[in-house]
Amino acid sequence: MSELSVKNYKRINTINWALVVPIMVMFSWPFYHASNLLGNVDLFTYPGAFLFALPFTLTILHGHVTMALGAAHRHHYYDWLDAHPLSYGLLFHHVMVSTRFRVTLVISSLLILLVGYLSTMA
Repeated sequence: MSELSVKNYKRINTINWALVVPIMVMFSWPFYHASNLLGNVDLFTYPGAFLFALPFTLTILHGHVTMALGAAHRHHYYDWLDAHPLSYGLLFHHVMVSTRFRVTLVISSLLILLVGYLSTMA
């Protein structure tokens, strides 16, 4: 069996979707805790925690795809996701595996933390 089969892509996709929630929770709690320590309101806490956890989650899932298929073949999986936008590729875009995008999300979440903190001081 080849690792470049549709059956394998579906398996990888199922595992990735199963991992999303636990990984998001694992990476969002530090932001949530820091936000509560600073006294931020929930309006800033939850979106910031989501934006903070998302890049780390995407990195872990991208690593899972790389380990399953290899660095030389992972683009086949992402092309397959692009070919199925209303089913398996739901919420997928090639920019999500970009390091620049993930760093931008972390910086955005830290700006939300700062804005939330400054709003409590005013």
